[in-house]
Amino acid sequence: MGGIKAVYFVNYGDMPESGITISVSDDISTVGTSIPAYKYEVRDASDYTSNITSSRENGTTYFEQNVNLTFKKMDSATRAEVKAMAFGRPHIVVEDYNGNFILAGQVNGCDLTAGTIVSGSAAGDLNGYTLTMQGREKDPARFLVPASPSGDVMADVGFSVTEGTNS
Repeated sequence: MGGIKAVYFVNYGDMPESGITISVSDDISTVGTSIPAYKYEVRDASDYTSNITSSRENGTTYFEQNVNLTFKKMDSATRAEVKAMAFGRPHIVVEDYNGNFILAGQVNGCDLTAGTIVSGSAAGDLNGYTLTMQGREKDPARFLVPASPSGDVMADVGFSVTEGTNS
């Protein structure tokens, strides 16, 4: 099943690379202890893609991770959070409808590369924000797979989740 259910933003620097444990299957089993993450439900209006870019001439390969988000209302609190996202470089955990949790921007974080703030022109149009977040990494985005799952993947790998204003 396609689509993403929620995203979790982690401030760049709150999740040091030295605290991340990679399992033998190349998944992330822990990120540390009580790392703050901010959850936004984005059902049916957002997507995640990863593009592989290679250059035979240069001998390089990198993985571009794109998270396209729609927040469905304009208000002062969401405006402040979107501004922080624009100036920051967060790590983003993407939760899809298949129960997968994928970490975009693990090492380098993700940059806000495009966005709109829109009020719409008709009664049924979007009133909110569209954002494109992009990470570029030397490895593909890893899955979060806790070593001792309890049913709450985010808590099991070491995140402390707070609801974002636009959930």
